[in-house]
Amino acid sequence: MIRSKPGTGRRPLAFDPRLVIGLGLVAASVAGVVALVSATDETTEVLSAAEPLSPGDRIGSDELVVVDVRLATAAGHYLVPGDVPEEGLVVSRAVGEGELVPLDAVGSADGLRLVSLVLDVGGTLAASVQPGSLVDVWAARELEGGRFGPPAVIASGATVVRLVESDSIVSGGETAAVEVLVPTSRVARVLEAAANSDAVSIVPAAIPVR
Repeated sequence: MIRSKPGTGRRPLAFDPRLVIGLGLVAASVAGVVALVSATDETTEVLSAAEPLSPGDRIGSDELVVVDVRLATAAGHYLVPGDVPEEGLVVSRAVGEGELVPLDAVGSADGLRLVSLVLDVGGTLAASVQPGSLVDVWAARELEGGRFGPPAVIASGATVVRLVESDSIVSGGETAAVEVLVPTSRVARVLEAAANSDAVSIVPAAIPVR
């Protein structure tokens, strides 16, 4: 039997931490490149115009086409499939055929029957007059001698959008104006009252339950 001479056996492999660190850095670098390429290649579904759109057009999903595009952080500025309600949208500015539809180029179809107006109000508003509440707009014409005629409803069932507070130190931040959604059929009458400096009042259309 042949015996190996002392000192001629294989030496055990030594653990080199630098090798492990190097392999880790290479793996991290490869993973970073893959993630960057994947993010760059990510697409988003947005809507484009199937035909030229003009201001005032009422559009629905049939007039729009879903396209996959790379927009990165700009995706939030364009219309996506979930943004189109069943009643459709109204175009507020021109969009060419095949162009992506910007969010600021369309609006709610309610704009066809409701108009937003800011009305100056005198006196204190009822506590129930808050954004979202229904109100009636009353106005009284100014007569000679600083008197006012009998008030009358000039717009009923208007919706409060927001309360505008005065910046004046004297007023102490009290409500100076109210933005309301008024039916288009009553816009002329409300604007007439505002132009004539009639005394305008905002009255709750319903008594709150609580």
